[in-house]
Amino acid sequence: TESFTEYQRQIVKNARAMAERLVSRGVRLVSGGTDNHLMLIDLSDIEITGKELERLLGEANITANKNMIPNDPRKPNETSGLRLGTPAVTTRGMREDSMAIIGRCIADALYQRRPAKEIATEVLSLTQKYSQYL
Repeated sequence: TESFTEYQRQIVKNARAMAERLVSRGVRLVSGGTDNHLMLIDLSDIEITGKELERLLGEANITANKNMIPNDPRKPNETSGLRLGTPAVTTRGMREDSMAIIGRCIADALYQRRPAKEIATEVLSLTQKYSQYL
């Protein structure tokens, strides 16, 4: 349907907006950006593993998954990558402006600019604006 097609377009717009915010904050993405609903953060040059960042973001109320990157130097249970996607937040009704906020929160957590509890409060405030159930 046309509404589903527009929903899919918005997912990609949101992913691009989040990728752009992450890159602008110094986060390295495996592909430099995204053309679909996913992006993969490259942590190989940073002293944090995908497993550690997954846990830290979980404390900040952001769901992400550790993921291996091409030629990953770390073990599969640690990883040098973190996978992010936008379908769930798009389903809630979030748009590009919200992706900029989420991207900033992820970069803040990654570079430990703010404590996870502070980021969690901001994320909770954002998610309360958008119903989980349509």
